[in-house]
Amino acid sequence: MMLQWTKYAQRLGEKGYKIMESLLLINDPKLDGTNITFELPNEGSKLDFESEMIGLLGHLRGHLHNHNITIEVNVNETIEIKRSFTDQDRYNRLLEINPNIELLRTTFGLDLDA
Repeated sequence: MMLQWTKYAQRLGEKGYKIMESLLLINDPKLDGTNITFELPNEGSKLDFESEMIGLLGHLRGHLHNHNITIEVNVNETIEIKRSFTDQDRYNRLLEINPNIELLRTTFGLDLDA
């Protein structure tokens, strides 16, 4: 399901619908049987998402060969989008994702002040 969700988002991005692509990729949907639950950060995002939901449902139902799939959209205004501002912030974010970054930095004697 995630593969088809991502493919649909990428296809929208290629067509120039970057906002819709980012909405689809802002959070991972949760699958429970044939019901997909998706959280968005605000009502505006929910309205934008719902305008594209019929196309997404058609894509998922066709590619997953399951016409019982439904999507439920919830608004969760406590979703935090992490943004990196300084080199140190970016480095810390990459370190969270992959701790081997520190090994790479020390092996090659890299410095964040460059």
